[in-house]
Amino acid sequence: MVKRKKIFNTKIKVLRAERDLTQEDLAIDLGVNRSTILEIERGTFNPSLKLSFKIAKYFGKTIDDIFEMIEEEEQ
Repeated sequence: MVKRKKIFNTKIKVLRAERDLTQEDLAIDLGVNRSTILEIERGTFNPSLKLSFKIAKYFGKTIDDIFEMIEEEEQ
């Protein structure tokens, strides 16, 4: 049986750069800690559905435009 690991990918960093926003700016606007934005961008924290919708609305995108789950085979 092949094991697969899921990698969480996000475009938040790119979207922030397009708007010249810091992690702190975005965190304040969304009502979360800067560390939350950092961990989401690193892929080490999966945001709640509520926060995902909030982020998507903030950038005028869909959740699918911002977040992506990639499955890779484990070596």
